[in-house]
Amino acid sequence: MDKKKQLRYDSAYMKMAKEWAKLSHCKRKQVGAIIVKDKMIISDGYNGTPTGFENKCEDEEGNTKWNVLHAEANAILKVAGSTQACDKATLYITLSPCKECSKLIHQSGIKRVVYNKAYSDTSGLDFLKKAHVEIEHLQLDE
Repeated sequence: MDKKKQLRYDSAYMKMAKEWAKLSHCKRKQVGAIIVKDKMIISDGYNGTPTGFENKCEDEEGNTKWNVLHAEANAILKVAGSTQACDKATLYITLSPCKECSKLIHQSGIKRVVYNKAYSDTSGLDFLKKAHVEIEHLQLDE
């Protein structure tokens, strides 16, 4: 696919990830993820508490609770419960992955990550680059 066409698709999928982030009940950060394979969305996710738990992501001090799942983890786990596979897929994420999620991304077979904003700790991106996962920073205006 030529670069101009790829950018159009990347922008459209990132806009969808940003919309998906709005579904999160988290107050500190709302993050959305879309997984695309062969121009087809195979999964989506946003950060939040596990199924069956109260949709409250922060404790009384405003810190994120330990059990909150990140958007990309939710999207990858959703694929695991389906007939799809992440092999050679692209992950669109509104915030670059943390180091824990970067391991899941690599192990799931995702080969390309497009993110909107950079997370303060870049060790997740560093790991993915080392694992030969293609990284794109696509900053969309708010």
